[in-house]
Amino acid sequence: MRAILVKGGKGPSSSLYLSDNVPIPKINQGEVLIKVKAFALNRMDILQRNGSYPLPEGASEILGVEFSGTISQFSANGSITKQFQIGDRVYGLVLGGAYAEYVVCREELLFKIPDSITYETAASIPEVWLTAVQVVKTVGQLKRCDKFMFHAGASGVGQAAIQIALGEGASKVFCTVGSDMKKEFISSQLLVKGRKQEDLMPINYHNEDFVSVINDVTSSKGVDLIVDPVGQCYFNKNLEALAPGGRLVNMGTMSGGIVENANIGMILYKRLRVEGTTLRARSLEYKVVLKAAFEQDVLPCIIANKYKHIIDKVFDWEDIVSAHDYMESNQSMGKVVVRVTENKQL
Repeated sequence: MRAILVKGGKGPSSSLYLSDNVPIPKINQGEVLIKVKAFALNRMDILQRNGSYPLPEGASEILGVEFSGTISQFSANGSITKQFQIGDRVYGLVLGGAYAEYVVCREELLFKIPDSITYETAASIPEVWLTAVQVVKTVGQLKRCDKFMFHAGASGVGQAAIQIALGEGASKVFCTVGSDMKKEFISSQLLVKGRKQEDLMPINYHNEDFVSVINDVTSSKGVDLIVDPVGQCYFNKNLEALAPGGRLVNMGTMSGGIVENANIGMILYKRLRVEGTTLRARSLEYKVVLKAAFEQDVLPCIIANKYKHIIDKVFDWEDIVSAHDYMESNQSMGKVVVRVTENKQL
């Protein structure tokens, strides 16, 4: 099969290339072979490409954790869930290997694609929305009337988390973004039906201090839950912005993982809970429970367009270098998707 590989195993975007001589992955019991139609990019792909993302046990060295396509083959004993057939349009979540013509996926982590959803849209749903359910509800334990904050609000996970928080009844939702254009995008695109414009407050971190904004809006009471994929540069300020009894969920270290001069005294006297989480390395059993929560509470809202799933740009996989460059430029406001096209060379 053809697949996107990295010259030398790691490197910059220019090291990505399309190979036409990669073995089709073997199918183990409980797995399904999918002919891939599209896959979506995630920040972890860039980290893995650079050699700075330790792979979970059993993960393919081929990049990519979310995809859409059609079922090509089951393992020897056939379907284990009896929910799928050969040829079904599906999307799903994998440990790796999605940047390819074929990928294997645990059947329990497959979703059927509704008729109204394209392959490109379906490929970009599972990672961001399951992550958002995890950080907002499962780990963050958002409660109705909580005040909520998400850093990198224009990212795919940010957009999903903002809408889930609004939909679950957060009294106020704050988020940081990197430009006034992204502020306008958040305000105009992500307000959930039934909520007021003042319930959603994007903050441009280049010219606004999020702690000051939160203190002004909440009369210095702070927010109840912060979800942060940025890490180092926000850690102390996150502690300042949290209300007594608040929760900080760290889900990434984009600015670094080492925090100097951390004021852990605030954790004590504010009675804060600080927790880290990831999704990729979690057990199959954990992901199945998370998938069920997503299917019950969130997926119907996406299908009904109560929650918007926004694709920023679609590339053909011959342009994979440009796709990675675009994501690394921090211009995107939504998901970056790659279409697997036929019979072309990079």
